[in-house]
Order: sequence, then structure tokens, then C-alpha cells
Amino acid sequence: MSRSGTVDGVLVRRADDRMHTEIDWLDSRHSFSFGAHYDPDDTHFGLLLVSNDDRVKAGSGFETHPHRDTEIVTWVLAGSLVHQDSTGHSGVIHPGLAQRMSAGSGILHSEKNDAFRADPATPATDVHFVQMWVAPDTSGVTPGYEQLDITAELDEGGLVVVASGVPRHVDQRAISLRQKDAALHAARLLPAGTVRLPAAPYVHLFVARGTVEVEGAGRLADGDAARITASDGRRVTAGADGAEILVWEMHSALR
Repeated sequence: MSRSGTVDGVLVRRADDRMHTEIDWLDSRHSFSFGAHYDPDDTHFGLLLVSNDDRVKAGSGFETHPHRDTEIVTWVLAGSLVHQDSTGHSGVIHPGLAQRMSAGSGILHSEKNDAFRADPATPATDVHFVQMWVAPDTSGVTPGYEQLDITAELDEGGLVVVASGVPRHVDQRAISLRQKDAALHAARLLPAGTVRLPAAPYVHLFVARGTVEVEGAGRLADGDAARITASDGRRVTAGADGAEILVWEMHSALR
């Protein structure tokens, strides 16, 4: 596998080149600067501030902590995650369930691996999820929460609008974002399945599992990402085992 670099105008970031946090209960790989990991040249792309690829052990997780003025979308790949927040929302997030929390003027929440709820005879497993943060277009709003199961839409194999504030997505989106210039899409691609990326000034493609071939930029595998400026709708084709991808479409960038 080649290293990170620019191919045909696409900045490819390989999984092994991500910053890495590993402690007893958490294995997290960061696509951008996060926590103690800081690179002044890698703080965001477009409006996307955070894209963390997390694995949390059973019975563990993120204790109650604060957020402010951030749109947080969590996408579970395996296992389940228990969410609780200071506005009274709680629930169990599982694969195919889109979830968004708007931190707004301030919110407290916790996220924990739900495996401890399972039958004791069943081996406990890690929860694997991707958590993504985008900047809102308005600060200090009332905190909010939204979730929706979109498994049926994903099973059709195309690119599904998971969360969006883009006006033209009003009839397509699963859940809303308080950011009019950003949308998250997802696809579960069968072997050799193909989709076209959105046309937008900034597009971030993350390969959550499997392998894909990106038109003009080559092969991406689990954990690889592509940052595309002035995206013109490149074709993405899954490899022999299929793939699951997460795609941010963004029409502005942080200054």
C-alpha cells in the first residue's frame, strides 16, 4: 500500500498515518488533530473538525463530559453504544442508526459500550464507531438530539443522505444538521458496487470497512481517507468484499 500523498488532485491519507490514542479501554485513530495530538497543518478539512475511528471495550466508555457549539454525528459499525445527555435524551446506537447531537450553548453527555447489557454467556465485544464533528453555522443555539434507523435505505446499496443542513436535501436527509453547508452520506456497497461522490468544493471520503477504487486516485482500504477539493463527482467502486463508506459534502470551509 502506498503512503499518504496527493494523487490526481486528491489528498489521500492512509490509515496507518493517522494520529493514535491507545489506553486500556480505548483504541482511537484520529483523522485530524485531536486532544494531545496536534499538528497545526492538520486541524480540519472544509467544515469537518473531527473524524475519530474509535473502538471501546465492553463496560467502558466516555464518562460525562461537556461540548459546546459543535454538530456531532456518531456512526456505529459494530456493537452498540449507550448515549445519555443533560437534556434528558438517552438511547442505544447500533449499526444503521444515524445519530446527531447539537452541542449548541452547552451540553453534557456520556457514551459507553453497551456490551455489559448482553447475556453473560455471550462474549463481550468492542463497540466500533466513527464520531465526526462539524462546525455549526450559528453559535449558542439550544442543544438538541436526533436519531433515525436508516438500515432499509442503506440496504439498497446507494449513497444515502445521513445528516444534512443543505437546503436541497430537505426531502432526502435522515436527520438534520445545524450547518447549511454540510451533509454526511453513507453507503454499504456490494462487491463491485459503484456510487458517485457529490460535486462540492470540499468532499471527505472515509473508508469505514472494505476496499474501494476511487476514480483517478487509486485504491483505498479500511481506515483510509481522501480529501477532495473541487469535487466533480468521481466514481467510487467497491472491491471484492464490498465496502462501507462515509462521505462529507461541504460547500464552505473554516477560515
